[in-house]
Amino acid sequence: MKLGEIASRLGHEVIGKEDIEITGVATIESAGEAQLTFLSNIKYKKYLAVTKAAAVITDKAKNLLEGQSGIISDNPYLTFARALTLFHKPEEPFKEIHSTAVVDPSVEMGSGVVIGPYSVIAGGVKIGSGVTIHSHCQIYPDVEIGDGSLIYSHCAIREGSRIGAGVILQNNVTIGGDGFGYARKSDGSWYKIPQTGVVIIEDEVEIGAGSTIDRATIGSTVIGRGTKIDNLVHIGHGSIVGQNTLLCAQVGLAGSTQVGNEVILGGQVGAAGHLKIGDRVMATAQSGIPASVEAGKIISGSPAIDHRAWLKYCAVYAQTAEVFKEVRVLREQLNELLNEKHQPRNDRQIS
Repeated sequence: MKLGEIASRLGHEVIGKEDIEITGVATIESAGEAQLTFLSNIKYKKYLAVTKAAAVITDKAKNLLEGQSGIISDNPYLTFARALTLFHKPEEPFKEIHSTAVVDPSVEMGSGVVIGPYSVIAGGVKIGSGVTIHSHCQIYPDVEIGDGSLIYSHCAIREGSRIGAGVILQNNVTIGGDGFGYARKSDGSWYKIPQTGVVIIEDEVEIGAGSTIDRATIGSTVIGRGTKIDNLVHIGHGSIVGQNTLLCAQVGLAGSTQVGNEVILGGQVGAAGHLKIGDRVMATAQSGIPASVEAGKIISGSPAIDHRAWLKYCAVYAQTAEVFKEVRVLREQLNELLNEKHQPRNDRQIS
């Protein structure tokens, strides 16, 4: 594909030679002579002088060296991601309902639905047009799946769950498993509370491999439109996650956590539950959130505090051993002074 055609399809301007043949996309360090790369972080600018890439996606023409060709974009990383789709076409292993799939006669399906080997679709399920369900999936009764959704192998969608349009479920996702709800009995044992609610996944959500989203005890657990969830994330029952939020790997939300729009929770962030995390909050990796967080805050640590304060505390912590050593020396010196002050003066002459 010619560089000019790529730029045209992505809606951007070419600097340099438009007729360069591009065979793929790669990082700036590893790109070959017929590949397209990108520069979105200034610390990689040093590689422009040594990269073998045929062209570079960048935000300013002045970033290009003399003789280099490129595509100018105000968001090079996004343009790079879109360019990838021009060269990477996911394989379609099958194009129909496989003969080993078990589909209840009551299931309602739109056009172009694909169901892979050994998947089971229970009664009362509604599947929109263009949905692909890979092998060994279990879709429980009364589930709804919107148009164009993609469900990879070994996913389970429990009864009554509602999946929007354009949703992607990576392998081994469980939607609508029972929430962790128990009441203590007088003899100290636990009574299982029926989990009667549902899970609602809105449009354009992606959920990573091995993640679990529990059904509500009553009402709904909700994942808002456009939210992206990484691998091995757990969403507790009755939680509500807003739109365009990012939950990175191993995030855990205890029950009834409310997460706002455009929030970013880094890897292994945990929320205590029954709290509210405001819009556009950012929590760095391994933060522990014990209480509600105001909108727009950046927090770190466990228990999580303001990120700038956390950086100061970390700087102090790194000096703890040296400070303790100095304190010990000062304490010894002080003790010596005190001992001298209180020591009897036997050297005085009596007149």
